[in-house]
Amino acid sequence: MHHTLWVLTGPTASDKTEIGFNVAREINGEIISADSMLFYRGMDIGTAKPSVSMRETVPHHFIDIIYPWESYSVGKYVKDVEYLIGDISRRKQKFLIIGGSPLYIKGIVDGIFNGPEADWNIRSELERIAEEKGNLHVHEILQRIDPAKADELHPNNLRRIIRAIEVYRKTGKQASALQKQYKLARESYKFKIICISREREDIYRRIGERVEIMFGNGLVDEVRSLLDNPEGLSKQARQALGYKEVIQYLEDGLTLDDTKEMVKLNTRRFAKRQMTWFRSFPDVQWLEAREHEDLKPISEKIISIFKSSL
Repeated sequence: MHHTLWVLTGPTASDKTEIGFNVAREINGEIISADSMLFYRGMDIGTAKPSVSMRETVPHHFIDIIYPWESYSVGKYVKDVEYLIGDISRRKQKFLIIGGSPLYIKGIVDGIFNGPEADWNIRSELERIAEEKGNLHVHEILQRIDPAKADELHPNNLRRIIRAIEVYRKTGKQASALQKQYKLARESYKFKIICISREREDIYRRIGERVEIMFGNGLVDEVRSLLDNPEGLSKQARQALGYKEVIQYLEDGLTLDDTKEMVKLNTRRFAKRQMTWFRSFPDVQWLEAREHEDLKPISEKIISIFKSSL
């Protein structure tokens, strides 16, 4: 049986949160967030999280699920989303996947092969071998245990070669075989991806405004209190857009104006990367939101696309 999974995406500051909320409310559905920045509790201002009233009106999943000192992988996310989709489907509820983190959306669309948890002893042993004897030697180890996977990976792709050897050592199964199994399980899903686009100038202007609002709303104080927490911040959380630059401002003495400009620049670069990713997704339906246009028409368009397929 085929389930159609609806994905609404678009670059940062394209208003997908608002539009997605309008659509979910109208179809009486739930929202599964595919935005890695929204996972963290207490990281609210710099992530433009949906408001409390939005979240009380429409059930949102995968927001505030971990603390800033914890980490969360794409593989774990995909597993958790699959479990949740099963649960929502059993309740006969409609839902939308909304977010702009390309890796997490790609994870859902392609299915990420989920092997065992990382084993740092195996990894450091293989890294040491690579240092002493070269990457080719480690690639040959994989060639002996999982030739199909070895053929797929370039000898210099050390991280993925090590992962494939680690999977074999921990499960006794070849990564290539496990991936095949996983792919079959995924084929019961069909995807409908709708991507909101805006003119580049419009996106850049909106990013500039958004960044100013974040600083006005107290982003610096939010980051300061996160850093003051004795648990600290995970590597992932420290890399979050807006947070990374403010940490530099607080720790390395960047000026506030330079920090704002850096956040704007890095966010524009991220929006550009997002668009490159979205263009590579299969069967994307593009919808253009015009500058200063009310969000109602585009929300209604998506609602009618959704309803016509039910």
